[in-house]
Formats: sequence, structure tokens, C-alpha cells
Amino acid sequence: MEYRTHSGAYPMSFLLGFFAFCFFEIAIRGRTHWTMGILGGSALCLLLCLMRHLRRRILLCALLGTYFVTAAEFCSGVYLNLSRRMAVWDYSDLRLNLMGQICPQFSCVWFLLCAAGCLICSALDRQLHRAETE
Repeated sequence: MEYRTHSGAYPMSFLLGFFAFCFFEIAIRGRTHWTMGILGGSALCLLLCLMRHLRRRILLCALLGTYFVTAAEFCSGVYLNLSRRMAVWDYSDLRLNLMGQICPQFSCVWFLLCAAGCLICSALDRQLHRAETE
């Protein structure tokens, strides 16, 4: 079924991604930073866009989302952690890390989260569209 993305899907995706990623970090690390919420919200909006334009190919969308998250994590890390010395995260103790800001282990985690995010975005968009047509 082909339809356009509901206008409320992007704001809802951003908020869902913002809070879900903050809660995920708190559950895993015991703390988070507001910038990680922005990254999570942005990532979910990107996944929503990818799911629509790539005709819901979940694995491809998750892979592209993983590239986005990893690149955004690197850029954020260079600015926040290295330039501003905020110590939001540090992967220096993990193998194959790049400047302590990204590593393959967490890129794998981002892939799994992006795959779940693709499913969530697709369901959210369908539900909003269904509610709009009723």
C-alpha cells in the first residue's frame, strides 16, 4: 500500500527517538546526556524517511541508519568529548575504536536498534495514516 507520510509522524518519531534512546542509555550505562536524545530523535526521523523512500526494506534502512548514527556519533564525540572535554562517552578501552569516539561493537548495537526503529517507524506511520482515514 502506497501513501504519503502523515504530517505528525516526524515530530512523533523525533520525540519517541529522543526519549527511547535516553532511556536505553540510562538502562545500559546508568546515565545519559541530552545531546544523545537529539541524536536518537534525529535517527528515528531519518529511519522514517528511509522506510518510506526505500519501500520498507528494513535491512537496507537499518544499514543506512547505522552509517548515519555512527557518523553522527563520531562528529558529536569529536566536538563534545575531544574539543569541549565533556566526557559524554569514551570507547578508548574497546578494540578497533577510532579516537575513542566510535567502535565496531557499538556500530553493531546501532544496527540492531536501527532495525527495531525501522519497524517502529513503519508501524507508527501506518497507525497515523489509518487514524487519519477513519
